[in-house]
Amino acid sequence: MRVKGGLQAKKRHNKYLKMAKGYRAGRRALYRSAREGVERALCFAFRDRKARKREMRSLWIVRISAAAKELGLSYSRLIDGLKKANVDVDRKMLSELAIRDPQGFASLVEGVRQPAGA
Repeated sequence: MRVKGGLQAKKRHNKYLKMAKGYRAGRRALYRSAREGVERALCFAFRDRKARKREMRSLWIVRISAAAKELGLSYSRLIDGLKKANVDVDRKMLSELAIRDPQGFASLVEGVRQPAGA
């Protein structure tokens, strides 16, 4: 007598169908299509969690660069000056400073510029 995987299969199918909630057409209702769609979506989710970090860093750099250029300093010279002055502020904080507190950012840039001129 063979053993059928009724209960376990039903649980497995329902798990995928539950995760496919909100999908369109057969992707929502048919097990095989739902599983394909869910597995594909999980792959994208894993990949894009990594990509989001890269994109955010890139955005911060663009913002810092734009704010520094307004004050007559390039991004690379600003970062180099901050490292030489032992100012330990990451790019996320520099970006927030440039947006929310332009005077504070300007004073930081002036502090970087002083040792170069001296």
